[in-house]
Amino acid sequence: MIEIKQAITPKELKLFVQFSFDLYKNHPYWVPPLKADELETFDKDKNPAFETAEAYFYLAYKNNKIVGKIAAIINWNEVNLQNKKKVRFGWWDVIDDLEVTKALLNKVEELGKKHKLEHIEGPMGFSNLDKVGVMTEGFDTIGSMITWYNFPYYKDHLVHLGYEIEKEYVENRMLFKNIKPEFFYKAQELIKRRYELKPLNFTKTKDLMPYVDKMFDLFNDSYASLSSFVAITDIQKEYFKKKYISFINPEYIKFVVDKNQEMVAFGIVMPSFGKALQKANGKLFPFGIFHLLKAKKESKEVLFYLIGVKPDYQSKGVTAILFNEFHENFTKKGIEVCVRTPELEDNIAIQQIWKHFQPEIFRRRKTYIKKL
Repeated sequence: MIEIKQAITPKELKLFVQFSFDLYKNHPYWVPPLKADELETFDKDKNPAFETAEAYFYLAYKNNKIVGKIAAIINWNEVNLQNKKKVRFGWWDVIDDLEVTKALLNKVEELGKKHKLEHIEGPMGFSNLDKVGVMTEGFDTIGSMITWYNFPYYKDHLVHLGYEIEKEYVENRMLFKNIKPEFFYKAQELIKRRYELKPLNFTKTKDLMPYVDKMFDLFNDSYASLSSFVAITDIQKEYFKKKYISFINPEYIKFVVDKNQEMVAFGIVMPSFGKALQKANGKLFPFGIFHLLKAKKESKEVLFYLIGVKPDYQSKGVTAILFNEFHENFTKKGIEVCVRTPELEDNIAIQQIWKHFQPEIFRRRKTYIKKL
């Protein structure tokens, strides 16, 4: 018999986080999150997402043993402002038992029906800056700190339970040696002159911080046209600023501004922390922090996390300026591999940006939907 219990207390939420560590113990490609970060994400007093969302965390038990978990989320901004009557599910991990998945998803569906929502979709988090999607290809590649890894049977469970594919994402990688700077060097020189633009580079985090709010505003503007996008709020901006920006090498955050110092584009790249997080095994201390700091300094693989361009500049080749600046940094650091984090497969504009760089799709993931 399967029993579903809501995880509410700090002890129960620790069990919720720990289950994934037990399920993927010693797995060569799963990248464990930092446990403290996960618990903070689920803390209503610390995560500002709860100002516009509600979430419930469920554990599945079989023979008094935890065999699965899931988060049920309603983003009320999405429901009320965008009229998307949707309940989300995320942070889903489960043994290969269809009945366990069914019992967990039933709890999410109950929440959706209670609020008269129209469909359930996932896996996804609170916002567009959270992890997204079930992996459907690329199981023999190491994950990253900003993606979920899962076993191949996850997608089969969803299909068997009547879920249909909603969105498809691709992840690409590019060998740095194959990136030819001539494709963007001349273009960026011309674009800078034509539109009176200039790049901003940083070596200290404190120097870039005054620009971060503008960057998040531009993020909201540049992604607003995507069907899945929910804008981040001002309080979320502060949260992400503190949680992530100080974690990223300042030279890996680039801005492009016009003659009035107005931001027209930004790019954020992160070192690959996958192997460092495996060594840390969920804990920063006493030794995890050293693995992460070493990766931050020495990693030869980088992840293109976010690129945003002001809508009225999106067809003017401004990304060439960003690429030129990144190329100079990567050359100095001896970067060997560039990875793109999940991008919607039907986002043609973003695909066009990379067409000269010989990208190779190495992983795919999907979100699934079901009417309530």
